[in-house]
Amino acid sequence: MIDHEHRLRAAGLRVTRPRTAVLEAVSTRPHADSATIVALVGELAPTVSRQAVFDCLNACTAAGLLRRIEPAGMTARYELRVGDNHHHLVCRSCGTVVDIECALGAAPCLAPADDHGFVIDEAEVTHWGMCPACSARTEAMPGTEPAKGMR
Repeated sequence: MIDHEHRLRAAGLRVTRPRTAVLEAVSTRPHADSATIVALVGELAPTVSRQAVFDCLNACTAAGLLRRIEPAGMTARYELRVGDNHHHLVCRSCGTVVDIECALGAAPCLAPADDHGFVIDEAEVTHWGMCPACSARTEAMPGTEPAKGMR
């Protein structure tokens, strides 16, 4: 069980019911979009407004408690896994997002051949493909294509 209250205090944020509900929602549904998080928070804390959820997502992301990812063609997604060197794999058909470890270990993506003078502190790598369920469905139904917006 993740101690969301401790994480909020450690990040210098006040502990509030909306913030703990948002962190709980993201912990139960990693890579969820804001609409899904709003719905989950509605189940956990029915009095929390939609705007409060968005405010909490922004505050927790700015404080480093959440990571916001934006795979091309998709709405922003949120996860609790921050500060490590992991990447994502996205299904082109159903949009499922899963974490994958960096194949080479200690942040090789942060050392490009030419940094053009930038001080690089983060790199995003997104792998695209088809999840096993969608791949099996596509093989079973010849002539099908990935869902629009997922190419």
